[in-house]
Amino acid sequence: MNGNGATASPIETKSSGAVLPRIGPPLAIALLTLPILAGLAGTVLPALGYLPALDGTELTLRHFTDVLHRPGIIRSSVISMVTGVATAAISLAVVMAFVAGWSGTRAFARVQHLVSPLLSVPHAAAAFGLAFLIAPSGMIARILSPGITGWTRPPDILIVSDPLGLTMMAGLITKEIPFLLLVTLAALPQLRVAETRMLTAALGYGRIAGFMFALWPLVYRQIRLAVFAVIAFASSVVDVAAILGPSTPAPLAVRLVEWMNDPDLSMRYIASAGAMLQLGVTAMALAIWIALERVGAAIAQLLCHAGLRFRRDRITAWIALAMITSAALAIFAGLAILVIWSVAGLWQFPDALPSDFTLRNWMRALPRIADPLWTTLVVATLSAAIATVLSILCLVREGETRQSGNSRSLMVLYVPLLVPQAAFLFGLQLLFIGSGTDASLGALVLAHLIFVMPYVFLSLSDPWRAYDRRYEAVSAGLGRRRWATLFRVRLPMLLRSVMTAAAVGFAVSVGQYLPTLLIGSGRLTTITTEAVALASGGNRRVIGIYAFLQMVLPLAGFVIATMVPALLFRNRRAMQV
Repeated sequence: MNGNGATASPIETKSSGAVLPRIGPPLAIALLTLPILAGLAGTVLPALGYLPALDGTELTLRHFTDVLHRPGIIRSSVISMVTGVATAAISLAVVMAFVAGWSGTRAFARVQHLVSPLLSVPHAAAAFGLAFLIAPSGMIARILSPGITGWTRPPDILIVSDPLGLTMMAGLITKEIPFLLLVTLAALPQLRVAETRMLTAALGYGRIAGFMFALWPLVYRQIRLAVFAVIAFASSVVDVAAILGPSTPAPLAVRLVEWMNDPDLSMRYIASAGAMLQLGVTAMALAIWIALERVGAAIAQLLCHAGLRFRRDRITAWIALAMITSAALAIFAGLAILVIWSVAGLWQFPDALPSDFTLRNWMRALPRIADPLWTTLVVATLSAAIATVLSILCLVREGETRQSGNSRSLMVLYVPLLVPQAAFLFGLQLLFIGSGTDASLGALVLAHLIFVMPYVFLSLSDPWRAYDRRYEAVSAGLGRRRWATLFRVRLPMLLRSVMTAAAVGFAVSVGQYLPTLLIGSGRLTTITTEAVALASGGNRRVIGIYAFLQMVLPLAGFVIATMVPALLFRNRRAMQV
C-alpha cells in the first residue's frame, strides 16, 4: 500500500527490460544539453577572437572592448536589464495581490477563465495588437477623436518605441501576467488555502496580508523558477522589442541580431561578444532579483513582527482586479483590431471603423503566405510531437525508478528558459553553417525543440503524476502487459492532458522568432519571422493578416486538443469524473 491507500503497481515495482523508457531521459537531456553547450562554445570562441572560417586564430579580448565602445551600448544594456526586472516585479505583484484578494470568489473564477486562453497567443501577435490599440493613430485615439480630443489627424506623440521602453514593458507585462497567474494556480492546490485563510482572518489579518504572510512564501517557492524564466525572457526578448521597443538605441538583443545579420562578416565577432554581454545582463538582472527577494522577505518579516494586519485592503484588491482584467482585455481588444485591419479597406483617421471591408488584402498576401505557413505547421507539429513523446518516456521512467520530478538530471529541461537565446543560438548557427546543415528542416526542428520541450514537460508532468496507479494494478491483475496497460489504460485516460501539452508545445513553436531567424538563415521563414519583418514597413493590413494567423494557429491547436478526446470518448460521457 502507498501513502494514499493505493496498492503499488507491479508495473512500477518490477524492473523493466523495455529500452525506450530507459533511453528517454538521457535522450531528452542530450537533445537539450549538447546543442546548448555547443552553442555556448560557438559563441564564446568567436567572442574571444577564435573563428578559423574568418581567419581568427588568436585569442583576444579586443572584441569585448569594441562592443563596450559601441554608441549607446550602456543604455541598451540598462534598458534590457530594467525591462527584465520591472516586468517580473510588476507582473508578480499584480498576480499576488489578485490571488490574495480574490481567490475563492466568483470574480476569481471568471478572471481565470478570461485569462487562460491568452497563453496561446504568441508574444509578437500580442505586441502588434497592443501597438494598434495605443498608437497615436490607434483604436483608442480613433474612438476618442475628434469629439473628446479634438484631433483630426494623429498627434505627434511617441507612444510606441518610446525611449524608455515603457510600452515594451507594458506589452511584456500583459503577456506575463497570465503566465504567472496560471503557474500560481497550479501551486495553490498543494497548500491548505482555505484553512489558512480562516486562521489568519481569526487573528485579525486582512485577506491580502494574511495570504502574504502565511501562504505567499510557500507559493513563491514553487513558482520561483517561472519568475526567473520571465526575467531571462524579458531581458533578452527580440520580437517584442523590435515591435514595441525603442530604436535609438534599441534594446541589446535587437542590436545583437542586427550585428549578426550585418553583411560585414567581421561583425560576427562583435555579435558574439555582444551575446556574452547579453548573458551578463541577464545574469545581473537575476542577481538584482535575488537581492530584491531578500529585501522583500526582510520587509515582510518586519511587518509581520510589528503586528500590522492591514485589514483595509479592498482598494488594493480592486486595483489588482482592474489591472489583471485590463491586461486581458487589452490583448483581446488588440487581437480584434488585428482582425479588422486584415479585412479593412479605406480607413482614415479619425474614423472608428473602415469605410468598407474587403478580402483583397488576403488575396494579395496568400501567395506569399503559403511557404511560411507550411514551414510553421511542419516545424511546430514535429517539435511538439517529439517533445510530447520524450516527455512521456521521461515520466514513465520516473515512475519506474520512483525518482522525484525535481531530480537533478531533469533540471536541465529548464535551462533553455533561463539562458538568453542569443547566448547560444549565435554559436549554434555558426556550427550549423560549418556543418552545412543550416537552413535545413531538421536543424530548425531541433532548435525549436530546445524551447518546446520544457513547456511540454511542465504541462504534462502534474497530470501524469496525479494519475491513480491503482488502475494499472487492476490492469496488471487482469494479465495485461506493461505496454498494453500504458497504451490501453493510462494514455487514453490522460489523452486530454497529453493533447493539451502537445498544443502548448505547438503554440510555443509558432511563437519562436530568434531560433527561426538564425537557424533558418532567411531561407526557412515562418509566420512569426515574416510578421516581425513587416513591423518596420507600417502596412497595417498585411501585418494584421500575419498576426491574425499567429493568433489562429495556436488557437486551432488547443481546439483540436479539446475536440479529439471529446469525439473519441463521446459515448462514455457518463463515466467522466
